[in-house]
Amino acid sequence: MSATIDRISALLAKAERTDNEAEADAYLMKAQQLATLASVDLAVPRARIAHRESRQQPESRTTTIGEKGRRANPHLISLFIAIAHANDAQVDIAANSTYVIGYGMPADLDVVETMFASLAVHMVHASQAYVSARSWQGESYVATIARTRRREHRPHTAVTARAAFYRAYVERITERLSAARQQALDHLARHASPVTAEGSPSGALVLRQKAAEVKAFHAQSSRARGSWGGYSGAVRGSSGSAAEAGRSAASRARLGRQIELPGKGPAIG
Repeated sequence: MSATIDRISALLAKAERTDNEAEADAYLMKAQQLATLASVDLAVPRARIAHRESRQQPESRTTTIGEKGRRANPHLISLFIAIAHANDAQVDIAANSTYVIGYGMPADLDVVETMFASLAVHMVHASQAYVSARSWQGESYVATIARTRRREHRPHTAVTARAAFYRAYVERITERLSAARQQALDHLARHASPVTAEGSPSGALVLRQKAAEVKAFHAQSSRARGSWGGYSGAVRGSSGSAAEAGRSAASRARLGRQIELPGKGPAIG
């Protein structure tokens, strides 16, 4: 799996270096395709050696998101969930949004951690650059009033502009990862039969079996109660320059792995 992680990291680095949006998009989609196909490659031998004690088993891992009360936490969690779901992992969220617990196969969780570390840093760094440029000044956003559900236009502040950027960024990353995963699954459907020449289940079938195994492990192991509320701020729409900037940044996906989060240093483990 280490070789696959290296290839994914190399693709992410290429996405970081290019200024061509279409090229960056292709790099990120290829990285997710590799992640999905690597999962299949690992799942097939697992099915062949199921009788051995050494077969991979689902496990859980905790990832720190940030200090309690940080406004970025709900958006970082949404990003983590998008990456996890694209890689057959389940997620529990702390009630105070300071950490998440991922459930999945070790190799899949490796990929989730690698992609999240890169994308989370990039998302926060890109939003900081956008907010600092202050191009959002003079613009308004549609706010949803919690008690009445009434909507009204309000002038943007640095806080609301950043929230709009984050929401659009996560939305666009979710689209890209979903598209890349579907391409990989379509590739398997076109080139695989239900049973391989060796008599083992095909990659697509084993992938479904693996997802069911992870889901069962999560149901048995999780101690989570209730549901996560997610972002609860007033920004709900996806229009305006802040949302456009967020989607554009996510499409470029400049994944600066050496950049620290603004504030008190890195907020992710």
